[in-house]
Amino acid sequence: MPSLQDSKIAFIGGGNMASAIIGGLVAKGVNKQNIVVSEPWDVNREKLAAVGVQTTTNNAEAGANSDIVIIAVKPQVTKGVCEELGASWTQRASLPVVVSIAAGITLSSLEEWSRTTDGRGAHAVRVMPNTPALVGEGASGAFASADVTAEEKELVNALLSSVSKATEWVDKEELLDVVTGLSGSGPAYFFAMVEHLVASATALGLPRDQATRLATQTCLGAGKMLVESSDEPSQLRKNVTSPNGTTYAALQSFEAQGFEEIVNKAVRAATARSAELGAK
Repeated sequence: MPSLQDSKIAFIGGGNMASAIIGGLVAKGVNKQNIVVSEPWDVNREKLAAVGVQTTTNNAEAGANSDIVIIAVKPQVTKGVCEELGASWTQRASLPVVVSIAAGITLSSLEEWSRTTDGRGAHAVRVMPNTPALVGEGASGAFASADVTAEEKELVNALLSSVSKATEWVDKEELLDVVTGLSGSGPAYFFAMVEHLVASATALGLPRDQATRLATQTCLGAGKMLVESSDEPSQLRKNVTSPNGTTYAALQSFEAQGFEEIVNKAVRAATARSAELGAK
């Protein structure tokens, strides 16, 4: 198995997440000519060609000689794409590692759909990234089929590290639904929080542009403290909460409104919905 720097990497689908990963790979010094993207939309294909990677509209051509194939298409077209790839791999002596970021598509489905005509299956990994990958600050959950080797896992880790600051491997596939409820959907929770902070401050008389700058920087700063501090989130909360002070008053209001249960229900709802989508 070659290193990431020497690997031939194919992307089936050239949307935002694929573009983010490609940008990260190029920034890490991966040879652009080792990256090929199959993308049906002219606009997306032209953007990627401008980066300097190879592009095509032919999935089989993109995956023909690749060491890693990233499935970055919509869930509803994943089956057809995998079947097309599997059929094209029949003449290959060794099969690529398949990395799927298609939401809800199980490993068993990926393996079944991508089998070659002589019955061989590619080693497959499911990944749940999140949208901060677009700015190189992603968090990803991953689950590998039993036949994925330690060397192949390291290759996938290297691939994901181009856009993810945290990649967590779970030991049960259903836990990817929890990852979806936590970090996959999580950015929207923080966006909503900032949205409401801005609205509250604006209602109290602060100009919207000032409220937005203060709220967004507060979110960024708090996030950086969470990442860089050795303290638990609960301790960081206590550190900024003086007895009977302003922060204490706000947190008491949260508690009175059942904040813990609100968050718990939100994560559970997203997790359940992820499981439902995967069962279809």
